[in-house]
Amino acid sequence: MNTADMPLKKINSLLLFSIYFLYSISGYAQNNDGKVKTVGKDSLKINFVEKMQAFAKKSSKKSSDEFDADKASVMQIKTFDELSRTMQKANIYLKSKLDTAGTKTVLYEIDKYFVVAGDGVFTNKGTAQTFRNLTATSKILSQLLDKANTKKTGLELRQHEINSFRYQLDSLLSVPALFKFPTDSVTLMKYLQKIEVIAYETSPVDSALRKAGNNIQTLLNKVNLTAFKLQSSLEEIELYQKEMAGDTFKREFNNIWGSDNFYRPFREILDFSITKGLLTLSFYAENNIGKLVVLVLLTITSFIYLRSLKSIYIEGKLLKTDFEGQLVIRYPFLSAILLVLSLFQFFFLSPPFILNVILWSVSVISLTIIFKGYVSQYWMRVWLIMVIFFVLACMGNLVLQASRIERWLMLLLSISGVAGGIVILLKGHRNELREKWIIWSIVFMVFLELASTVANIFGRYNFGKMLVISGFLNVVIAILFLWTVRLINEGLFLAFNVYSGTDRKLFYLNFERVGKKAPALFYILLIVGWIVLFGRNFPVFDYLSKPLLLFFSEERTLGSYTFTINNMLLFIVIMATAVIISRVVSFFATDKHIRTGKDGKNEKPGIGSWLLLVRISILSTGLFLAVAASGIPVDRITIVLGALGVGIGFGLQTLVNNLVSGLIIAFEKPVNVGDIVDVDGQGGQMKSIGFRSSVISTWDGADVIMPNGDLLNAHLVNWSLGGNRKRESILIGIAYDSDLEKCRKILTEILDNEPRITKNPGSVVQYEQFNTSSIDMKIFFWTKHMGDNSGTKSDMIMKIVAAFKMNGIEISVPRQEIYLHHKGNQGNSIRDL
Repeated sequence: MNTADMPLKKINSLLLFSIYFLYSISGYAQNNDGKVKTVGKDSLKINFVEKMQAFAKKSSKKSSDEFDADKASVMQIKTFDELSRTMQKANIYLKSKLDTAGTKTVLYEIDKYFVVAGDGVFTNKGTAQTFRNLTATSKILSQLLDKANTKKTGLELRQHEINSFRYQLDSLLSVPALFKFPTDSVTLMKYLQKIEVIAYETSPVDSALRKAGNNIQTLLNKVNLTAFKLQSSLEEIELYQKEMAGDTFKREFNNIWGSDNFYRPFREILDFSITKGLLTLSFYAENNIGKLVVLVLLTITSFIYLRSLKSIYIEGKLLKTDFEGQLVIRYPFLSAILLVLSLFQFFFLSPPFILNVILWSVSVISLTIIFKGYVSQYWMRVWLIMVIFFVLACMGNLVLQASRIERWLMLLLSISGVAGGIVILLKGHRNELREKWIIWSIVFMVFLELASTVANIFGRYNFGKMLVISGFLNVVIAILFLWTVRLINEGLFLAFNVYSGTDRKLFYLNFERVGKKAPALFYILLIVGWIVLFGRNFPVFDYLSKPLLLFFSEERTLGSYTFTINNMLLFIVIMATAVIISRVVSFFATDKHIRTGKDGKNEKPGIGSWLLLVRISILSTGLFLAVAASGIPVDRITIVLGALGVGIGFGLQTLVNNLVSGLIIAFEKPVNVGDIVDVDGQGGQMKSIGFRSSVISTWDGADVIMPNGDLLNAHLVNWSLGGNRKRESILIGIAYDSDLEKCRKILTEILDNEPRITKNPGSVVQYEQFNTSSIDMKIFFWTKHMGDNSGTKSDMIMKIVAAFKMNGIEISVPRQEIYLHHKGNQGNSIRDL
């Protein structure tokens, strides 16, 4: 019996059995009604005890039957409710119709693109396969296989859901309680009607599920066949690539002057090469849209950084006219493009060659504009010649199948490269060369192009084609990377020169040893990157790199935790990037050279103490992305946080107190970056508010590092909250015979004419007391900025002294009169001292 028909057959059997049972009971009742009931004589002899025992048994059986009936009734109601809910869910699920047309469209596109990808590999093979054609075909088929597997997964999931609904219906209709019928005829009739309704409702749902399952299975069979075809084709291409790697020096064609082999028309080769190239590019861009977005964001961020750095140098009049040592900020946007593309291209795993060509071309254009007017004319011409050779070689490498025309063009290009390289080396001008390593890359290019010429002449087409692109690529990539390292070094060094923060290791480099020559680490990374890009042109590189890639991607187990080195490196890279970004934000938001007022005084940065929250947000986002990207289980993080909680409880109370205090300062804002403060006798300006501590620049020039907890608990005096104003006073003593009203008028006039003193609140001149030798008066005034207090007070004293002298007002000085009494003939004499 077909399992698909089980639910419906069980319902029908249950319904027929119920009807038969009902009619049997009815017939039996009618026969019993026609009989005459007689009482046997022996029954009268049953004693009383036996009657009671029989009654008890009968009552017990009746009670047990009633309990079983009630239990069955409850189970039947529960089962019917569950059946209704399951059928409702199944109907809702069936309303989300299977995208049959979409699946068929995908299968049609896969078949169409398979034909395009197989051109030159499975069809129209020609005399020999080419490495670039095999690679392009492999990338297209891999993307098509991913699409097929995605559809396959969706169909299998939908089929599983449908089978699950049918299994639930079958299980519910097999519940034994459904076959326990009520003894009461009225209840039994209602129960049978209920079964009839369930059968009526279940039948179409079961049919729809069965039909949907058949449709899915049909589509799934087609998808499986397509996936199998793609997988088999990929395995066949892998065999081709393995053979080609082993036969690198094998002859594929006759000597270039020999008789013609079989070649397709060059026009056809160009057409399918362009189609394949664009197809690989579109597929790769579709699957790596996130990386492309990150590439754009990094470029914008780098541009903002370099543009801000250039603005700082322009404001400080530090920019040189020849941009010596400052080339990175000559064209900030072009420098950002060059730096980001040169570094970020390694994050694209197995990119199609056409994408590399686009990235290299944009980088070459940017560097060419940056070079203009900076390098000598001779080396600028050399660079342009190398760029032209490189572009022609890339265009030739995009041609995916051999032809006699291409072989002659390759020969002409390689010979031109050899001749051009030799002329460049012999002509000299090496003293004008800013990066001496470029000479060695040109020497290597001459060697490779010469080898390509020989290989092409004697029929080693694939080997010659690898060498011709590798030769010119070697020079251009070397120049791009050398200048990328130089520009990175300049950018960091320029930032260091204007950075006045306390942390001299903002970018984790020892800038005291950085000058015109970049650190050795940069050049090591340059060489590694050059080897990777250079090696991608050879089939054997994939087989040599596979063990290394496998080492990084292989899953390892530590206890119950499974990880890969790739995930660990990804976690470290993301966190390091987040830390560097947070420090760069700190650099531009807190350093005093960023904003200067019209009067030359530093203005308070707008971001202020919100900087701490910004940095915390950056680091938190980085941690979240790092955990998500590396696949670290959340339960492991919970364990770490639990251990950290124990550590906090035992020995990190002070650290946590400072961290929490930093957050309170950021939200409550009792003090902001740039505020003028007095804390426990330490007066100065808030330089930064960090995670654990804050920095106060004192008026003496020292930086006081104060933990945030102490800063929050101290008696903090914030002058900036009052508008950066501070009242000053000057005490003056004048002689007793002075004109008091005239003195007040003179002082008031001096105060009103001083531009650094505010008019609101106004100045006050008042008399304080009668002193022993003077009448004391005091003046009170507010300066517009408390930074002017000392200078204003000094100038006021000078003006007051000059004005009093001019008006004959004596500034009293402390004096003492001593009387000497002498006894003599002349009587008493008094000496006034």
